[in-house]
Amino acid sequence: MPSPLTRVFPLQTLIVEDFGAFIGKHSERLRITLKGEVKAETPLVYLRQVIVKSRGVSISSDAILACAERGIAMHFVSGVGAQAGASLYTAGLGGTVLTRRAQLLAYTDLRALMLSVAIARAKIGNQAGLLQYHARSRKVSAPHRAAELRVLAHEVLDYDAELEALLVRACHPAQPVTRDKPDLPAVNDRYPIDRVRHALLSIEGRAAQKYWAGIKLLLPTELGWEGRRTRHARDPFNSALNYGYAILSRQIEQALVLAGLDPFAGFLHADRPGKPSLTLDLIEEFRQAVVDRVVIGMIGKGMALTTRADGLLDDNSRRIIAEKVIERIEHGAERYAGKRRTLREIIQTQARHMAAYLRGDRAEYTGFVAK
Repeated sequence: MPSPLTRVFPLQTLIVEDFGAFIGKHSERLRITLKGEVKAETPLVYLRQVIVKSRGVSISSDAILACAERGIAMHFVSGVGAQAGASLYTAGLGGTVLTRRAQLLAYTDLRALMLSVAIARAKIGNQAGLLQYHARSRKVSAPHRAAELRVLAHEVLDYDAELEALLVRACHPAQPVTRDKPDLPAVNDRYPIDRVRHALLSIEGRAAQKYWAGIKLLLPTELGWEGRRTRHARDPFNSALNYGYAILSRQIEQALVLAGLDPFAGFLHADRPGKPSLTLDLIEEFRQAVVDRVVIGMIGKGMALTTRADGLLDDNSRRIIAEKVIERIEHGAERYAGKRRTLREIIQTQARHMAAYLRGDRAEYTGFVAK
């Protein structure tokens, strides 16, 4: 029987969490052993990805080569956030060079600006949408709370108009800076996205404040949640979100690479050594639909998120979050381009649309907003 911390899902995902486990290739299968005992086996033909979530796990070169030859991704998640861990996979794309040349050149013109605004607008739309979703579910049971959520959702959406106004002004930098246009970027900066990034992130941040105020209304008071924290979070809710985002970021990064894009050359997020900026860009469209919805749902169903003495999530909580997030990606369906599609399909399609837009094969890029 599989170990409680080594799971093979019908989702074509193998999760390994046992410290000291060994991943090897046996015939046409991946075999997981721990102290000489077989814990799990899964046929390579059915496998999409391997997620390693513990230190001290060993992998044979045969297993790595077998996964690479079959396009099976191997993700190593060691902490929280998109920069924690690593991934191993092969892109196998003939058009990668052309796409990456276009991606780098796009930073110097309006494509970077248009793409960044599209991503920010999609994020705001998804934040408002999640609040409205929970408002509808409380329309009868908690009408006053539902009304508060609706107000906050509309306040989040109000920032979309600011994004549109910022885009219009940024596309006409010859306009003079006036007191009533404090966000108008200076005209002597080298690249359009550099001129607007600060203002763009300011709008996004103010919308997020409204969004997290709404999320707080959904959480039980005994949870004692004091607000959103990213780094060094030690409370269960923030830790769960951060861990879920770490899982999601690996899926986003893989989609970008398979689309021929460089996950470290972003637009909305500034460049920094070791920072996967484009992964951080595209993940903004999917945080609410994948991770926020999952974690809020877990808490709403009374599932306990427990922490260790150091304040970090314990192994069981991390395992459950990983399972739920992966299940949501693989089986969670949303209306997209007139059809019901899984979030994995949508993530990959969005990455391909982004690549096509940067190459000039698409007239515009539209961010994903869950219906």
